[in-house]
Amino acid sequence: MIGQTTKGVSMSDRFASHAPSLTGPASAGFAIVPNDNLDLPEITRAVYVGIGGDLAVTLASGQVLTFASVSDGSLLPLRVSRVHATGTTAEGVLGLA
Repeated sequence: MIGQTTKGVSMSDRFASHAPSLTGPASAGFAIVPNDNLDLPEITRAVYVGIGGDLAVTLASGQVLTFASVSDGSLLPLRVSRVHATGTTAEGVLGLA
């Protein structure tokens, strides 16, 4: 097992040598500030919506879609390159990678 240190505590990660898959759990995340002109720092494997509302996105394919009335606490398995400010009313949006 390969060890890693988290806040001074050494822990093992039995999956460190496995390649991540789209069906596996996320191992990184970042806050998303909706923006009509800027892409995200990386394409997501999923999007978490903290406070529900509409979510306007550009998918990795380039297609633009708006998901209406997304519920609070939703985890959407979307490969997204941009979350648009126009058309997005959801808040607390996180990108998972």
